[in-house]
Amino acid sequence: MQANDLRPGAAVLLNNQIYLVTDFKHHTPGNKRAFIQATMRELKSGKVIQQRFSSTESVEEAHLESKKVQYLYHDQEGYHFMDLEDYHSFALPETMIGDKKYYLKENDEIAIDFHEGNPVLVEIPNHVFLKVVDSPPGVKGDSVSNTMKPATTETGLKLQVPMFVQEGTVIKVDTRTGEYLGRQ
Repeated sequence: MQANDLRPGAAVLLNNQIYLVTDFKHHTPGNKRAFIQATMRELKSGKVIQQRFSSTESVEEAHLESKKVQYLYHDQEGYHFMDLEDYHSFALPETMIGDKKYYLKENDEIAIDFHEGNPVLVEIPNHVFLKVVDSPPGVKGDSVSNTMKPATTETGLKLQVPMFVQEGTVIKVDTRTGEYLGRQ
């Protein structure tokens, strides 16, 4: 693929590592040659780099195969998933899951991208529904303003919710920002 074809979400191979393009800009400075400035995140370490490419430069695309999997459970070995096509189960280390662990509930179906048979990227939906398990009661009179209070969900996620949310309430959470979106 040409560097001009880079877009956010594209996976490329650079120095034998897989990078995910998070942002790119096409620059044409005056009478000089055009170039592409790409911001990329390495999938294994999470390290973010800035890379400059000539607009005609060739970039090796990493072909990722997305598979639907079901999250089973978590133990000392890691997070266990089952491939929904061949029912093969496998574990991923906590370092690969990262903060996405706060949005995984048992039996949830998600997608995992594989490169040459190895899992490289865990994809979760943009929002999930989680049950609030701990939240202090709201103070009478605070419901008029847009006051927030801390809450903890069934997965251990700590976030701010409106005063009317009580323990046992199922809330909608944005997985990109970790913010409260509403009630179910």
